[in-house]
Amino acid sequence: VALLERRVAAIGTSSRSSKLIHGGLRYLESYQFSLVRESLAERRTLLRVAPHLVRLVPFHIPVYRDTSRGPLMIRAGLSLYAALGHLRPSARFESLPRRAWDGLDGLETDGLRAVFRYQDGQTDDAALCRAVLASAVELGALVEVDAEVLRLEQLASDGRWRAHYRRAGAEESLTARTVINAAGPWVNRVASLATPGPPQREVDLVGGTHIELEGTLERGIYYTEARADRRAVFSIPWRGRVMVGTTEAPFNGDPAEV
Repeated sequence: VALLERRVAAIGTSSRSSKLIHGGLRYLESYQFSLVRESLAERRTLLRVAPHLVRLVPFHIPVYRDTSRGPLMIRAGLSLYAALGHLRPSARFESLPRRAWDGLDGLETDGLRAVFRYQDGQTDDAALCRAVLASAVELGALVEVDAEVLRLEQLASDGRWRAHYRRAGAEESLTARTVINAAGPWVNRVASLATPGPPQREVDLVGGTHIELEGTLERGIYYTEARADRRAVFSIPWRGRVMVGTTEAPFNGDPAEV
């Protein structure tokens, strides 16, 4: 196995996420039950093989009078989530009593109807990406960074592929039985370099927004709702500050500018 990385590891999405290894709770609303089950299984694997990089932290879901999902809906979703997680402790939840609300990092209690707490995973996404690459190298993979793919051509002789790439100002190449295009939002740009070219994919680009604020959170992560468009907003303790981030919205433009 060889990896050709155009710049350095984790330069794009892999270092600009919500820093979560989540079990896919919000996918329940779109009935993607198999995706939730898969996400919980993947989370369980990462907790086992990389406990120094992935850990469970408390997540709080406050439900207000004007929240679009009421306490019964949230409870039903968390119950299904626990069932898909085989009722393991890491998938269970609880409803916090009113006497505990004032201890939740200054959470606004006016109009608050309920607060649910469950567990999900947090990570340093860039460190996790680098750890995966280090593990691959340890197992015999070749990782070339600052290696920009120039063209891909299938050899008529045996059907294998030759990848030509530029590294340190010089053109190099390697041959492989299979090429995997893992370029994320640039997937069609890389596909256009191949001869014969694979079909272009219809790709919808989405972008999230994350900002860091002064302050601390002592009780864990908060899963709230934006009043303007009802998107999920996470408030996360991150390196002595608070990172606030949303789920995705449609994006048009150059992904490198996100």
